[in-house]
Amino acid sequence: MDEFSELIEYIEDNPVIMAVKDWEGLNRCTQMEPKVVFILFGDICNISEIVRTVKKANKIAIVHVDLITGLGNREVVIDFMKENTMLDGIISTKPALIKRAKELGVFAIFRYFLLDSMALENLRRQETSIAPDMIEILPGVMPKVTRHLAETLNVPIICGGLISDKSDVMNALNAGATAISSTNKDVWVC
Repeated sequence: MDEFSELIEYIEDNPVIMAVKDWEGLNRCTQMEPKVVFILFGDICNISEIVRTVKKANKIAIVHVDLITGLGNREVVIDFMKENTMLDGIISTKPALIKRAKELGVFAIFRYFLLDSMALENLRRQETSIAPDMIEILPGVMPKVTRHLAETLNVPIICGGLISDKSDVMNALNAGATAISSTNKDVWVC
């Protein structure tokens, strides 16, 4: 059994992921029911505090390390985050950071922008070479593509980007996504 199967199962049982991009969203998410938080903001000076705020609210904190100002894009970012925060996992668009997270035993979500058929084929290749725990695809409002990926990839799919209402949530989940992520606070209550 995979070391993160419990976390993946938890996300399956709680498929609406709150993505926060500012302090207002962070404060609001601590009062909401969903239990998983994608942290999409912060800097090297305050990321520990942001993660601590999420953890204090008894939520799972997954940090999009590419978006944290001052961290850069070298593998040592993952070492820093593991040693200096209480995070539960990371998100990155950078294969090297996903690989480093896996080496350190950190839950890793590979965020991937699907722009065209070439990007789709590249995702298939990267999935096997970097072995993320989950893949987040953007935009998340493509049920046909989501269904195809859910059937062909070996890891659970999260749909993010442009998810704006309950219909988008249900379409993504019905197409085979394990979960959705959204910064839209109205979606958090779906």
